[in-house]
Amino acid sequence: MNNPITNLLHVDELIKQALREDISNEDVTTNAVMPEYKKGTVDLLCKQDGVIAGLWVFERTFLLLDPKTEVVLHCKDGDEVKKGDLLATVTGDIRVLLSGERTALNYLQRMSGIATYTRQVADLLKGTKTKLLDTRKTTPNMRIFEKYAVRAGGGYNHRYNLSDGILLKDNHIGAAGSVKRAVEMAKAYAPFVRKIEIEVENLAMVKEAVEAGADIIMLDNMSVDEMKEAIRIIDHRAETECSGNVTKENVARLTAIGVDYISSGALTHSAPILDVSLKHLRAVEE
Repeated sequence: MNNPITNLLHVDELIKQALREDISNEDVTTNAVMPEYKKGTVDLLCKQDGVIAGLWVFERTFLLLDPKTEVVLHCKDGDEVKKGDLLATVTGDIRVLLSGERTALNYLQRMSGIATYTRQVADLLKGTKTKLLDTRKTTPNMRIFEKYAVRAGGGYNHRYNLSDGILLKDNHIGAAGSVKRAVEMAKAYAPFVRKIEIEVENLAMVKEAVEAGADIIMLDNMSVDEMKEAIRIIDHRAETECSGNVTKENVARLTAIGVDYISSGALTHSAPILDVSLKHLRAVEE
């Protein structure tokens, strides 16, 4: 298994929680029709075109139920897949194949949907210097998987969590009293190696953020004309990011502005799943 996440114990615990959610006591249906061990195999099929992501989580789900399960992958994360493609075959105790099916597919469908949507948006930024970023608008207890899926789809990760970086948003500015004061307080508190990003909503705030020495200035919910003027004011004295209801339907309007980053919560909170399924379960003679 090619596992891209270094903290496997953390990932395993999250998958185990998902399995416990689905099997609180026993899989009563499976135990009714398959009371004893029998070896079997089942096919993982793609039901629509897209980008696959989360195959290692899919595999890990079955291995946590039974380490003897064998998963043969016919593609890798980040690959473009087509309707009808055979993505993998899973072989092992039929009871494990049946009981782990939904949890494994839930991870794979969700992650592949995010990778597919991310690829669609990232493709619209090709030929520009702008990088596509995700946000913290993720499903609780799914962030590690969803942010990985963004990378598999060709996007980049913004900070992972609140401990990972300084981003002064409107309410932080309100708490501090002003843009200048918020930046000053962040500089005083944080190690000098930490970049300080601040969210601004108008040109007056842009000027104040530049003068305060912010490292990254996020242009939030500003018009295209306002953002172009903001870029002129900033004049390479800080990195720039734009955000605010960015989707694949409207991202094209931002490509000519010249920002360094575009962040989109839609990558993780609005991506539809990619439909995949386990089919053709059959017994295998040993």
